[in-house]
Amino acid sequence: MAQQDKQRITVEINHKSYTIIGKEPVSHVRMVASLVDQKMNEIQEKNAHLDTTKLAVLTAVNTMNDYLKLKEDYASLLGSLKKKEDQ
Repeated sequence: MAQQDKQRITVEINHKSYTIIGKEPVSHVRMVASLVDQKMNEIQEKNAHLDTTKLAVLTAVNTMNDYLKLKEDYASLLGSLKKKEDQ
């Protein structure tokens, strides 16, 4: 990936600024950051005693769990579509 293809964007997550560098559109990066911030806020509301590291790890675990469930659902839907096509 060429350096000129990358862009820098500063986002706020959990009241801290982070500079993200990548090829994704600015709107996509902002949406991802917003979703991470929302998930962290949701977890922090239920566990106010968590420090930032533990909050970040729980957010990552919850997000990966959601991702794996969606991936399984997607695979199941693809399987269903294939069965219908084969009939």
